[in-house]
Amino acid sequence: MSRTTTPAPRRPRLLQALFNLRREEIGPVLIAALFFFCVLTALMLLRPARDALGMERGIESIRWLFIGTAVVTLAVNPLYGWLVSRLKRLQFIGATYGFFVLSLAGFWALLMFAPGAVGQRSGQVFYVWFSVFNLFVTMVFWALLADRFTSDQGKRFFALISVGGTLGAIFGPWLTSQLAQPLGTPNLLLVAGGFLLLALAMAWLLVRVAPDRVGTDTSAAAGGFSSEAERIGGSAWAGLRAVFRSRYLTGIAGYILLMTILATFIYFTRLQMVAAVSDSMDARAAILGNIDMWTQVAVLVLQLTLTGKIIKRFGLGVALAILPVATALGFIGLAIYGSFVVLVLLEAANRAVQRGITRPAREALFTVVSREEKYKAKAFVDTFIYRAGDVVGAQTEGALGRLGLAMGGLVSVVVPLALAWAALGLWLGRAALPPASTAPAASDDAHDGPDLPVAHATTSPSKTDPTRTV
Repeated sequence: MSRTTTPAPRRPRLLQALFNLRREEIGPVLIAALFFFCVLTALMLLRPARDALGMERGIESIRWLFIGTAVVTLAVNPLYGWLVSRLKRLQFIGATYGFFVLSLAGFWALLMFAPGAVGQRSGQVFYVWFSVFNLFVTMVFWALLADRFTSDQGKRFFALISVGGTLGAIFGPWLTSQLAQPLGTPNLLLVAGGFLLLALAMAWLLVRVAPDRVGTDTSAAAGGFSSEAERIGGSAWAGLRAVFRSRYLTGIAGYILLMTILATFIYFTRLQMVAAVSDSMDARAAILGNIDMWTQVAVLVLQLTLTGKIIKRFGLGVALAILPVATALGFIGLAIYGSFVVLVLLEAANRAVQRGITRPAREALFTVVSREEKYKAKAFVDTFIYRAGDVVGAQTEGALGRLGLAMGGLVSVVVPLALAWAALGLWLGRAALPPASTAPAASDDAHDGPDLPVAHATTSPSKTDPTRTV
């Protein structure tokens, strides 16, 4: 009696060699990459105008705009937490993106029908609005990805998905240069809104194509696959409480705080050098746009060549520690040479490493937390903590400038912060791994869910849990 066997499906060799993808993962990854492409295209259509408008009342005013942005971000967080608690997943994602589309339509109407009302004050309002918009639309994207993909998948192809965002970040400024003259600046807001609607469609498609994960929270563990119809529930302030209750989430918050403080040092150094080059808003916007474009090209090269290999070969900790080291070395070089070319290289290297290596690794850290923490704690960390770092960085840089310490004084602050930042990244990389003693035994169910560390396998603190406080 002949026995027939069904051959096991093989991964396409090219995809396995280049991108480490399985056949069934190709569709969700492409959808996620297109989702990120639409988000970053919308953002980068508007970013050069945001920076140019913000500089109209001088660099010092931007420091105060950072404070206003942080306050607005903190005020919006409980509202977002309430939406996450009360609405289904696609509903609160749609509400978030829909709000920003309607806001863009409102700014467009103001520019079209009441151009006389547009001045320095409205430019500042747009600056604050864009800064909040920028964080929330990207945070929602990454939260959905952390929800749909496992920890192993995040390490393997979050960097590949980030390539879609980088292409959008390159396409956005190019599209602005092509459409600004024939359409006019106000209509670019509607173009950006259109890309946000496309992003929302990709979110819907991703939820339909990528299956829900098992084991990310207690409800999922109890009932198998978590239904899209279920609400996350909980308190609007649950995200804030979770961050200060978990050493793991507190560590992520500290990492992001240090990252944004040092990124803000670079940002204000760039603004000061651009302001010294030209006092024309159009010229400044053009210079800033060129810096953005070439930076994104550097990001793309890094993502296509090294990112996935670094995370796979050395792990999340090393991937997270690369950016602090690169930032410290860049500031030392800027202090020695002090040229505009070195600044562009510093910013390009910083953003390339941040978006090409650090961001995929940092987002993979959230694949091992509960669903409520993915959407609530992550929102608090990625928005308010991020903007709090901006405020601290802006005020520190301004204080050093007023003391006359200039670049040398800045370097003396940057290097110690970068060392602490790198050490925290290494710790987070280890904390995201499951302890060997608690690894599940080999069985049919061993690979049904993500690799969860003990810290996040339950919603209540444990006395033996190394990443939680009691």
